[in-house]
Amino acid sequence: MIDVVLCARRRDDMSLEEFHRYWRDKHAPLVASHAETLGMLSYVLYLTLDTGLESIVQEARGCPADVYDGIAVLSFESLDEMAAKGAEPAALAAAEELAADERRFIDHARSRIWFTEHHTII
Repeated sequence: MIDVVLCARRRDDMSLEEFHRYWRDKHAPLVASHAETLGMLSYVLYLTLDTGLESIVQEARGCPADVYDGIAVLSFESLDEMAAKGAEPAALAAAEELAADERRFIDHARSRIWFTEHHTII
């Protein structure tokens, strides 16, 4: 399985609450509406909690305090499946619609995205 991981930061003009609400209540349903067209098996959001524990854990491990406002993990059967579906005209249109909507709440210049091979251990 292949996962696309997006570590996102919100636009400067949005509060964390606005960002989370938009992503969860507006963007996520839009993603779900295109999942079959894109060949997406799952879409999971991880919305950042402000617990105060981050700095303790980061410091203990020597991690930089590079804070994201949320993470999305999009899962696909394989790179070949993803590429084949993604080349279809309907998928290209869906991907453009999703990217345009992302620009409403995500600061792409300060966010990160990468492809991973999925291994479930537990």
